[in-house]
Parts: sequence; structure tokens; C-alpha cells
Amino acid sequence: MKSKYFQNSTLLIFFFIHGITGSAQKDINQNRTTIPLNSDWEFMYGYEKRKSNARPVTIPHTWNAGEADSGKKNYYRGDGSYAKHLFISKEYKNKRLFLKFEGVATVAWVFINGHFVGEHIGGYAAFTFEITDAVIYGEENIILVKVSNAYRLDALSLGGDFMKYGGIYRPVSLLVTEKVCITPLDYASPGIYITQKEVTSQKANVEVKTKLSSALEAKTKATIQTKILDREGVEIVSNTINHTISADATSEVLQSLAIANPKLWQAKKDPYLYQVEVSVYIKNQRVDKIIQPLGLRFFEVDPDKGFFLNGEYLDLYGVNRHQDKAGKGSALSLQDHTQDMDLIMEMGANIVRLSHYQHAQPVFDYANKAGLVLWAEIPLVGLGGHYKKGYYNTETLHSNGRQQLIELIRQNYNHPSVFFWGLFNELKDEEANPLLYIKELQKLAKKEDPYRPTVAASNIDISTLNNVTDVIAWNKYYGWYGEEPSKMGIWADEMHKKFPKRSLGISEYGAGASIIHHQDTLIAPEPGGKWHPEGWQTYFHEENWRALSTRPFIWGKMIWNMFDFASSMRNEGDHPGMNDKGLVTFDRLTKKDAFYFYKANWNPKPMLYLAEKRFKERNTQSITIKAYSNLEEIELFVNGISKGTKKPAMGICLWNDIKLKKGNNDIQVSGILSENSERFSDHAVFTYHNL
Repeated sequence: MKSKYFQNSTLLIFFFIHGITGSAQKDINQNRTTIPLNSDWEFMYGYEKRKSNARPVTIPHTWNAGEADSGKKNYYRGDGSYAKHLFISKEYKNKRLFLKFEGVATVAWVFINGHFVGEHIGGYAAFTFEITDAVIYGEENIILVKVSNAYRLDALSLGGDFMKYGGIYRPVSLLVTEKVCITPLDYASPGIYITQKEVTSQKANVEVKTKLSSALEAKTKATIQTKILDREGVEIVSNTINHTISADATSEVLQSLAIANPKLWQAKKDPYLYQVEVSVYIKNQRVDKIIQPLGLRFFEVDPDKGFFLNGEYLDLYGVNRHQDKAGKGSALSLQDHTQDMDLIMEMGANIVRLSHYQHAQPVFDYANKAGLVLWAEIPLVGLGGHYKKGYYNTETLHSNGRQQLIELIRQNYNHPSVFFWGLFNELKDEEANPLLYIKELQKLAKKEDPYRPTVAASNIDISTLNNVTDVIAWNKYYGWYGEEPSKMGIWADEMHKKFPKRSLGISEYGAGASIIHHQDTLIAPEPGGKWHPEGWQTYFHEENWRALSTRPFIWGKMIWNMFDFASSMRNEGDHPGMNDKGLVTFDRLTKKDAFYFYKANWNPKPMLYLAEKRFKERNTQSITIKAYSNLEEIELFVNGISKGTKKPAMGICLWNDIKLKKGNNDIQVSGILSENSERFSDHAVFTYHNL
């Protein structure tokens, strides 16, 4: 069955501002004041804050940062408390105050001056509580946040091969609005939902739903004005409507707008963004305004032909990403998120699977502007062949999963970069069979957003679970967990033949690699062993990509993983507690050879890279020298002597049977860009030990 989807998008403007500098700050959404609350917190382990063992921290913060790359199997999963003194000015007495948390893992209980104001279960989505009636104006107030990342059966995720960090690991802010505002309380969404009802290159029909909240004691007449502006800020179309808001209630307003000959959001080719501006007026005075970018596009996933964006075939290839980093754990700054996305763009990927949970808003914002396609998912995660399956048939768990799915969709509904909603990863259809629950989540996802397809990542070829979502993808590791990499193409053809009406993707494929492990002979290592030679990872990706790149019916191909990440359950490779399948090391300092292989294939920017440079000490005299490049022709020099030129095939140049002399050998590859005669080169020294 061919499925078509089209969805516009908006961009939630998100600021990572560390610390409060004193005065309130107006953000881009005028009539709102956003005060960052990231500095001057006190933290202690346990539920009760005591001066004797509290220490100052700055948000983002996780108490597991020091354990992220320690290899510690039993890292701390328990309770912590955060406290902050906050002066609330008397000038805010006739306003409304909201506390917004971008991410607290995994459960948060929030108190103001000792009074409970709210609980949130789930470590990856934002949440907002109104504190208007909880604070004392003109005085200092105490915010206390009790946090737990302990394992519990009512909070996803239960499984997953990644660390479950604890803490307030994303920014916190105080939002000040008028008594009537666009609500921040609809699952912490922007309160505005922009849907494209119909989009072609000739026209775009857009519907804007605005959720208004009133804290007034009487019904109020309001005017809602919605404008669409082009990239230069010129108004394209507007719509104005009058609406009566009931006392102390939330109501919805729908507005329709049409754009003739729209400029489309065309992924990396041209990620064109309009702006949507929604203003609320009472008695001709503006009381709220929100501005969000808008991307217009339509797409389809075809079982035979693959993925099409705006009527044109787009070969989707990219990576999975986890949100942690050496020394920081999950408490990443805006600069950290940007660095990750910059590296993904440098390699040339055009799709990113945000595994296995909702990622921070700067990632979505970046993708909107850069033109990256995103797969966003909830943390309903199994553990492959391990004992804990990641799912139990309990209503409390079901309820939390529904909540996290609604949060994921509503908070990210307007992003043009989001194309797929992921419902699960590697669940099994045995014992506590999740089939009925997955069907429930599928129905909920389509109710929340009928314009994007749902997807799941399966590790079982034939399963009833594979037939629920709109499209399906598999986690396949041919050449790592058994068999040869060449099996990937054989498997894909067999599955396409068995399920001709299903759109099939590859959600994960990858192999571990240590940048200090090298070997002369290409021999498959033991995945759970201590020896993970980098050369095997490189070979794995070359052969898997050879199979995947020639099969357009595979709608998406996503590498596992872009970065090494912490996994306490592992004790393999050169570092315990690490999943080393990344193409970049956990500290982001070293790009593995496979990174450059993909860069040569995916990024059109001219490049040349000499592979195996870290394999400096050689015990074999006759070796193969490899380079990755997208130039027309590459020449190899060994100790200043030319060994001939090669034309890259699939980005690879190979010189076989190159003889090394005893001692140091100077290796250089060189190529010229024909367009402007720019020269590219790379260099290494190999030392041959004649044993």
C-alpha cells in the first residue's frame, strides 16, 4: 500500500541560557517574559536537602556525569534533590507564572515553599506547571525538585542498551504571561498546532489551531490574528477572528490560510522556512504573541520505489544518535548539541533517528534549518536477547506510554524536520505480548497526527508487531552479530519479496570499533570480546553500504551509531561500560575511519582521507593502502616514490601489495580538484618492524 503524508511545520524557539542575570528577559514571543533559572541551585543525593551535604550546581546537571564513561556497572540510580531561592517581584502579581522544565530524569516532584505543585513521570519530554497561586510576591520563594532515576514499572523506558541518567539535565525557566495567553499547559507544547491540509507546488492550505487559556473570572472577548511571513519577514497572508473565552477555561480557535505558489521545504537542498505569527488581543491591546517558523512539504513512502519528498525521490541515509557525551553524561549544552549535529552534517547524512527517546529541542531546531529528516520516538525499548523485555502488561505503564507519545507529538508537531513517529524498538511478541498495546499506541498516534507515518524498529523478521505501524524498519547487524556483511542485500531482497506491500527500512546497522585496536588480517572479532579492531568496522560499513546503496526500495538506511555512548551492561572493546559502534568517539575528539568512508559517499564537498593512519606499527611488510575520496583520481606516494593513481570506486581507492622498508615509511595520498586545480593530500608514517 502506498501511503502519502504532508505536514507543515513550525519551529519552537528555544533558548539554552545558563543562569539568570538578574532582570527578566523578553524572548522572541513578545508579551511573554522568560527568566532562565539555570544557576544557583543546590543539589544533594536523597530526598531531603541538608546544608551539610548540599553542593552548588548549574543546570543542566546529572549526578551520573562522572559515571558516564567509568565502566561502572552499578551506577547510581536513586534519588536526588535540587533547591533554588527565587525572588518573585510584586510587579508579577497580576500576571501568570509557569515553571518549565525541558527535561528531568526520570521522575520529578516539584514543590514551591513546601507545597506540592506537580509530578511528572518520564525523563525525556518537557513539562510545565503553573505556580501563580503558589508563590509569595515580593519575597524569596524556595523551589524544591525531588528527582529519581530509580527503576520503576510505571515509567518508560524499562529496557534499552543505554544509561538512564538522573537529574535536571535540561534547562529550566520561569515564564510570565498575561491572564489570557496561548496556553503553555497543553503537554508543554507551544499551544499552537499548524497543519497543512493540502500542499502542492501551486498552493498550500494551512490550518492553525490556537489553544487559549484564561485566568479571568468572567468571560472575555478576544481577537486572534494569525499571519504567515516569508523568509524576509514580508507578510504573505493573514486571518483575523473574534472569539469569546469562558472564565477560567481553555478554548480552541481554528483559522485557515492559503498560500499561492508556495516555496517548499526541500530538505538539505533548500530548507525554506516561513514564519507563523499568532497574536492575541483584548480590547485592542495585544496580550500574547508567538512566532514560529513554518515549513511546507508533502511526501510519500512507496514500497517499491522508496521515499519521495515533494514529488522527487530522496535517498534517505543517515545515523542514529544518543544524547550523552564523555564527562557530561546527558547534561549537554547548546554547544554540545550543535557540535553533534555539525558532525552529522559534515558526514553528509540527511536523516537522523533520535533514539530511543525524545531529544532536546535544539536538535529539532537545528534539523529544521539544516534540512535534516528526523525520526522521533518514545522510549518503549526492548533489550534484544536479554531477559528484561522492556514491556509489562500493566495499566500504569500503558498510561505512561500514552502520556509520552502525546508529549512527543504535541511538543514537536510543528517541526518540518519530523517525518516519522516511532512507537517501539526491539520488542518481542512473546510472554507479556505487547501487540494490543502497540495497536492502541498506533491509534493514538494517528489521532494526534494523521499527517505523519508511524514506524517501529524491529529485530525479528516475522512478527505480528511488524504489521501495526504505517512503515517498518529493522535492526540488522550482518557481519557483526554473525554471518557476513554480504547477507544484508540477500536478506533485504527476501523481505521485499515476502512483503511487497510494506515499506521496509533499515533502522540500525553497525559494528564496534576501538581506535587503538588494529590487525593485519581481516578477521571478524567476537562482539562481546575485548578486541574490537577498527579495520573490521570499516570493512563492515563498506560492504553493508554496497548492498544498501543499490536498493532504493529500502526507504531509509540508518547507521548504529553516530557516536560511542555509555552502556553499563557492556564489558567489551577497549573500555567497559561503552557501546563502541559509533563513527565518532564518546568525547567527540576522534572520527573513526568509517566516518570518512561515508563522508566520501554522502558529502559532495571535495575530500581525501588516508585510512588506517592510527595503525602505525606494522609487522607485515606487504600491505594494502586505502584512501577515501570523492575526487576523480588519487595518487599514492610511498617514501616519495609514486605507486600509481586510482579512481575511487564507491569512494574507495586501494593499492595492494605495497612493500614497506624496515623502520619508518612516509605514506602520502594526493589528488587535484579538476574545477580549480585545488590540491588535496593526506599523510601518515607507518613503522615496519621486521620480526
